[in-house]
Amino acid sequence: MLTEIAWLIGGLILITLASDWLVDGASALARRFGVTEFVIGMTVVGFGTSMPEMVSSLFSALEGHGDMAIGNVVGSNICNILLILGVTAMISPVAFSRKNVKVDIPICIAATALLMAMLYRWFSSDSPQLLSRIDGIILLVCFIVFMIYSFKTGKAEPSAHAQEEKEKTMPLWKSSLLTLLGIGGLIVGGKLFVNHTIAFAQMLHVSDAFISVTLMALGTSLPELATCIVAAVKKKNELALGNIIGSNIFNIMLILGVSASVTPLHVVSLTRVDMGVVMLSAIMLWTAAYCFKRYKLDRVDAGFYLLLYVAYSVWLFMTATAA
Repeated sequence: MLTEIAWLIGGLILITLASDWLVDGASALARRFGVTEFVIGMTVVGFGTSMPEMVSSLFSALEGHGDMAIGNVVGSNICNILLILGVTAMISPVAFSRKNVKVDIPICIAATALLMAMLYRWFSSDSPQLLSRIDGIILLVCFIVFMIYSFKTGKAEPSAHAQEEKEKTMPLWKSSLLTLLGIGGLIVGGKLFVNHTIAFAQMLHVSDAFISVTLMALGTSLPELATCIVAAVKKKNELALGNIIGSNIFNIMLILGVSASVTPLHVVSLTRVDMGVVMLSAIMLWTAAYCFKRYKLDRVDAGFYLLLYVAYSVWLFMTATAA
């Protein structure tokens, strides 16, 4: 038991260090290449923190567990907005730019709607069915278009001190190394934390249902959570927001695109409630930013997000134990 606790703490320490490296490295890369921290968060950081979902979903698909691959992405996207963005906004309110509200978040909503349309066979079915290889290819094409658009429109506005700031930023090799070390450390640290937390929970005879609903669901989102918390503490909420939106888009377009292209993903246990919550969470992000708080997610909104996540987790646990 002491060994499991030691590895668990070691994983947490590595996650903490790696998230700090990733935020510092990614911020320096943004300044170096003249793009906004949001774009770096949405692309480089979003891709890096989505690697656990990529690995677990792809291996699930290859082993014939397509339902797990889709469920992993759906659960991760819900966790990203309701839990991770909720925690981030609790630490420091998140401000949205006009582009976030009018372009970036709508793209996230559109990606979620596209996934729902595909799973429901373009709404010809009453329940989620499957993602075909053609669906996977369509998602990958959408991902390529999204990446090209992001970098073409993501240039930072030049400031009077832009050249001076660029000269003061850390060398390219160092910022790149920090970013890569951060991504790698988050993946390894997250794996250590999840594996040994599960082993510790099993020693305490905690049910498998509770472990799957809580620890496994949170496990693949640990990189996003750690990165966003550090970004919020360092007042780099633009990077945190980009990470969340980017991760959700990456999860759908890239991860499910690759997985479905390899083998069709058949749905077994995913319910309309799951799909409804993932769609609702994406829409809530837009309404909170645009309709109520005028380009801002404050602590009241964050509290509501966290309560909704707890309610959904309780529902998941109750349905898992009932089964």
